[in-house]
Amino acid sequence: MSASKDTTGKTLIVAFALCVVCSVLVSSLSVGLKPRQLRNKELDMKKNILMAAGEYNDQMSIGEQFKKFSTFVVDLEKGEINSSIKTDGFDENRLMKDSSTRHDIDSKKDLGKIKKRAKYSLIYAIKENGQIKKLILPVRGKGLWSTLYGFLALDSDYNTVKGLGFYSHGETPGLGGEVDNPSWKKKWIGKKAFSSSGQAALEVVKGLARSSNSNFDHQVDGLSGATLTSNGVTGLLRYWLGEDGFGPFLVKLKTGNIQL
Repeated sequence: MSASKDTTGKTLIVAFALCVVCSVLVSSLSVGLKPRQLRNKELDMKKNILMAAGEYNDQMSIGEQFKKFSTFVVDLEKGEINSSIKTDGFDENRLMKDSSTRHDIDSKKDLGKIKKRAKYSLIYAIKENGQIKKLILPVRGKGLWSTLYGFLALDSDYNTVKGLGFYSHGETPGLGGEVDNPSWKKKWIGKKAFSSSGQAALEVVKGLARSSNSNFDHQVDGLSGATLTSNGVTGLLRYWLGEDGFGPFLVKLKTGNIQL
């Protein structure tokens, strides 16, 4: 009996020791790999910005291509650039945890169904000879199953769409997941973000967008079998281009009241 107890005790000690060693190894690997994971995440984000802007070249390094971009922090409440906040290390999730830097969205204005956002946002711009060539805005909103995260690129008139792409979502493959389809994304190029009265007007219609429709310049074909995802894309774009999103900032850019 005593020998049996000794054997059981030794087995438990060995098992415990193995658990401790494995835990230490896993923790060490996690800590060691974190910088690389963050670097890969940053490169993936830059790649998606390049793709949305129609500037991505798979024959060049992402870092080299991204040098053409300037990055700014926008105060969404004031519709102005905030130069006191550094773009390096900007953490939107951290800002949303603090009530002083978080904006709780009025349910009547929450077209993207995201409930809250940070009071500040990064934006990206390509400049030539001191003038904005393209402006890239981060956008997000609820689809059917998930929150869609993406970038909307606008031309120098801050109205003509140069590209739209989503880099993260959990929509159904073959249905709402078609937001990733290159053919569908191309349909956004050349569309007008705002109506003649200045209202956010982009929308995904049910079925086909027809040129005979007076709103054709703002419309894109619906995603077959994915009405709720299509509605979600419409809602998130109208929110971020509206008065509670980048709308006031874009108005000031158009009127020349601010310069980048």
